[in-house]
Amino acid sequence: MAKITLDNLAHSYLPHPKGEADFALKELNHDWEDGAAYALLGASGCGKSTLLNIISGLLVPTQGRILFDGKDVTAAPTAARNIAQVFQFPVVYDTMSVRDNLAFPLRNRGRDEAYVAERVQEIARMIGMEDMLDRKARGLTADAKQKISLGRGMVRKDVNALLFDEPLTVIDPHMKWELRTQLKKLHDDFGHTMIYVTHDQTEALTFADKVVVMHDGRVVQIGTPEELFERPEHTFVGYFIGSPGMNVIPARVEGNRAYIDGSHVELAHGYGPLGGKVEIGIRPEYARLSRTEGLPVKVRRVEDVGRHKIIRAEFFGHEINVIAGEDEAIGPDMTRVSFDPGRVNVYADDWRVAPQGRAA
Repeated sequence: MAKITLDNLAHSYLPHPKGEADFALKELNHDWEDGAAYALLGASGCGKSTLLNIISGLLVPTQGRILFDGKDVTAAPTAARNIAQVFQFPVVYDTMSVRDNLAFPLRNRGRDEAYVAERVQEIARMIGMEDMLDRKARGLTADAKQKISLGRGMVRKDVNALLFDEPLTVIDPHMKWELRTQLKKLHDDFGHTMIYVTHDQTEALTFADKVVVMHDGRVVQIGTPEELFERPEHTFVGYFIGSPGMNVIPARVEGNRAYIDGSHVELAHGYGPLGGKVEIGIRPEYARLSRTEGLPVKVRRVEDVGRHKIIRAEFFGHEINVIAGEDEAIGPDMTRVSFDPGRVNVYADDWRVAPQGRAA
């Protein structure tokens, strides 16, 4: 296990980057705590895999350093970093049996055969392949091969970190849930530092202690699932986390009121003068339709998804979503909407603004 430090780290795939726009990974300074489970979450092309490959040693960053427990490993090859990495698409030895594939990392480090056999059996049970140990990897489905790849990544207990690059892409949905549960249990049992890259918010939020949200090559927030949901530090986090995501509405904020086309929304706290692009953000869970209270809204359609209802509506020319209870009746006379003042976030140029007299 290791504490991983990213010091002034940035990367460009261009030979002579001239400005920030040329960097696939914008400048980053952060400590990844020893033994914590992190998820790198973001849309395709946001820089997640670039960052993971720098940590693993597959890429040398354009600028900055990476340290494991204070030791500079920026120029160290992957083999010298004592990590295990599992890629999006399965990497297995087709001519070997499942058993030998799982045993390979241990035998390569000279572990005795009794320990190898015990550990292989344990991992095979974890990935549901006990009855396939003597089969050749050649001819197995992509799903089965990826389980082998995951198992080989997890078989060693002595690694500094376990890195997963969208490892469940080719796994069927039911097995995804089981393997995520097993990965979490592995972390709880052995305390490895784990970094898990995904574009799937469910995978990220159910796996990680802390989620690192990336957008356009930049880390926009690092936090617990609750922090990302309740206090998105960037409007992208609000859009990306939640289903549906946060409503973001242009507004003019003065003190404890947000003005929208001459009408106002009450805020729980006061704000100083704000410049640039100002918006308020409110989760659909904290909006409520009414017949008499709130501001005018036009309901466009109601989607019943079983657990609750999603109301698609128009609010002063902006599309918003409201979540209502499954048993809540939504009638044509419900033409007003109100927001919980304590749950409204304020943003200037996409970044969350802390209320006056309060920490961010």
